[in-house]
Amino acid sequence: MNYNVEELKKLSKTILTIPSPSGYTKKIMNYIEEELKSLKVPYYFTQKGALIITILGEDNDNARTFSAHVDTLGAMVKEIKGSGTLALTSIGGYMMNSVEGENCIVETIEGKSYSGTIQTIKPSVHISGSDARELKRTAENMEVVLDERVSSKEDAEKLGINVGDFICFDPRTVITESGYIKSRHLDDKASVTLLLFTIRYLVENNIKPPHTLHFFISNYEEVGHGAAAALPQNTKEFISVDMGAPGPGQNSTEYDVCICAKDSSGPYDLELRQTLTNLCKEHNIPYKIDIYPHYGSDASAAISAGWDIRTALIGPGVFASHGYERTHMDSMLATLDLIIKYCQCK
Repeated sequence: MNYNVEELKKLSKTILTIPSPSGYTKKIMNYIEEELKSLKVPYYFTQKGALIITILGEDNDNARTFSAHVDTLGAMVKEIKGSGTLALTSIGGYMMNSVEGENCIVETIEGKSYSGTIQTIKPSVHISGSDARELKRTAENMEVVLDERVSSKEDAEKLGINVGDFICFDPRTVITESGYIKSRHLDDKASVTLLLFTIRYLVENNIKPPHTLHFFISNYEEVGHGAAAALPQNTKEFISVDMGAPGPGQNSTEYDVCICAKDSSGPYDLELRQTLTNLCKEHNIPYKIDIYPHYGSDASAAISAGWDIRTALIGPGVFASHGYERTHMDSMLATLDLIIKYCQCK
């Protein structure tokens, strides 16, 4: 591997810190679009707002499509309470205790931004005692406390805040000297970073792949329908670059590229998985094969929608998924190497 690690870290941090919960991805799509313009590669947006980039290869009839999703977990304002705090409804599946005490930004439909903190309705043991500790962490018991002088519903409404405004979580992105990346939304911005870096690498090194490549940046994966429509019609193989899930009983790690054999939607294509694992063996890329029973991907959505394609799922190992997540640069580089090797294989 001969990749610019510092550039990969820089790109990761930039992408991780642009807010983009499902339904609110325009800012990050604008950033990616500017990157694509500088690389002078063809791209277009689908009606749903997904982004498709193409690098022409020798064979245009049997194209390969990679996907990664730029949308993340988040929330919406469900109600403005009489006290001026905001009830919320979740976007995507996560445990409410994982966002307790988290800083956030409320983005209004008129383009204003307000900071706040997600708290329980009984946030202090000095006031509520054991009730604060035992309170069930559900959406009904959580609220956003705005960093504004508000004490009524009317005060919050005067700021321009309304039901349906998006709530973006502070990613708290840190890259340690030992190579760990700690951040919210590594699922799946780590993989978006890898695909964008791959496009850069192919363009800057004037690599013409044996098969035409499409890169599908989806924007509704966390709510289940990211790649259900609008795939390039000549796609024969679809590789979802998402994340591995290390943890008890799992084979995945934070240091390898993780290759999924089966998730909640069923087994992935065996021959395509064999191709990927053989590339890892041939090029000494550290990898792990794993099964994720509580997991679905853009590839799952595409198959469920009726696309006649072969699918695979790979990605860096992300610890504590859908919480405050962590991976390692070794896993990022292993995944990047597999993507680039696959782009160039016949």
